[in-house]
Amino acid sequence: MANFLIVEARFYDHLNDMLVAGATAALEAAGHSVEVLTVPGALEIPGAISMAADSGRYDGFVAIGVVIRGETYHFEIVAGESARGIMALTMDGIAIGNGIITVENEEQALARADANRKDKGGEAAKAAIALLELQGRFAG
Repeated sequence: MANFLIVEARFYDHLNDMLVAGATAALEAAGHSVEVLTVPGALEIPGAISMAADSGRYDGFVAIGVVIRGETYHFEIVAGESARGIMALTMDGIAIGNGIITVENEEQALARADANRKDKGGEAAKAAIALLELQGRFAG
């Protein structure tokens, strides 16, 4: 059993609830323990994961958030930089599943967040589990 931390940027409560539920269900179904940490926005997720990884308390992480395109360039910055930060941490050997969905509108977000549709929270959790298993394979 591994200990996973879901780090969520809670901006759209109803969408986050679905993503976290999907991730939690996938992790618990695989026999892992789960904690949830909430940060202000998607840009804060990589930093929070880095701090939590340094604590040594967690074996893997799931990043959860929703970024919906607005009228400004801010969407590109948040989507790109949060993904870049997570990728950098993953390249450093931290097992992270990226469940930050970046979409054009709320309907697309609902389709991806809903566990009965695309279940991107569950998919991100499964990716984190797969990376943790790879980590163990190469460490041993």
